[in-house]
Amino acid sequence: MNLKQLSEKLGLSQTTVSRALGGYPEVKAATRERVHQAALAYNYKPSRRATSLATGRSMAIGHVIPLSSNHEMVNPVFADFIAGASEVYATAGYDMLVSVVSDTDELRTYRDLAGKGTVDGVIVHAPVPQDTRIKVLHDLGLPFVVHGRAEPQAIEYSYVDINNYGAFTTATHMLLDLGHERIGLLNGTKGVDYADQRERAYCETLAARGFAPAPDLITNNEMTEHAGYDGAKRLLSAANPPTAFLASSVVIALGVHRALAELGLKLGRDISVVCHDDALSYIGNGGETPLFTGTRSSVRAAGRRCAELLLDRIASPTAPHTQEVWDVTLHMGQSTGPAPRHTAAQVTSAHDA
Repeated sequence: MNLKQLSEKLGLSQTTVSRALGGYPEVKAATRERVHQAALAYNYKPSRRATSLATGRSMAIGHVIPLSSNHEMVNPVFADFIAGASEVYATAGYDMLVSVVSDTDELRTYRDLAGKGTVDGVIVHAPVPQDTRIKVLHDLGLPFVVHGRAEPQAIEYSYVDINNYGAFTTATHMLLDLGHERIGLLNGTKGVDYADQRERAYCETLAARGFAPAPDLITNNEMTEHAGYDGAKRLLSAANPPTAFLASSVVIALGVHRALAELGLKLGRDISVVCHDDALSYIGNGGETPLFTGTRSSVRAAGRRCAELLLDRIASPTAPHTQEVWDVTLHMGQSTGPAPRHTAAQVTSAHDA
């Protein structure tokens, strides 16, 4: 079914149907709902060209990825975010434009996209404190939504984030309550907001409980299985190794699991692990009982919500900004237990003997 046929069935103009599907606020809510229901019933997929002609929009959303972080393109967290966002784009008849550029060209790319009208809006990834992209996009008048937060900022902007500080405060308290005093933090890249929030929560919780944070127990790296493996191996080989780890991703935790297996250590008995679990589609955290105890929040749901907010901003660019911080839930798994009386080094020595 094409736009003309759907419009005839509804008794509406093609422009009204296109605007209803695009979320334009001047179309009554009841009409928008009727059009959406009819589109679903007749399996109507909007034609990008027809919608663009009717609305004057490009019908495309931009994602700009600097080369220094292009590992995100194959990162399952980024992939799940894009999968969630794409569901919303497809329903609204939008295409997605991914631009992989050099770091020095990132801001120029945003200016080109806005100047040429290539996209109707963009989603900003991996924000950092005082993120210059936010001011540039604000000044360009290009609608945008940030996945995460970049505080402090003098400019109001829309974002979707999780309570990273609260999540790692809860996780650190849990390990301390289990008697762990040497807790390693296998974190994401330093300078990215979520990683900084998680490290601050870890350090401040330890200090509040009377333990001085140890810089030698903190690693910052890409959130990969190899980073988790290498970080765990290095920290466990120290003279005074940790008895537990906080991992910023279930992907990192999988690397820790591999390191423990090589060292003959049992997860949850000799070494405890709590990770952040983005409920990834292609990397499961066990079945009914998760392998890892983790603070869980779906990144795919975050992708959908960011896309929804961006389309709302495109339709109503002067509307108040939406700022959402999602609480996370702690799910108990098989990876945590009381602190062992022996150290990890003693267990390793015994195994080697």
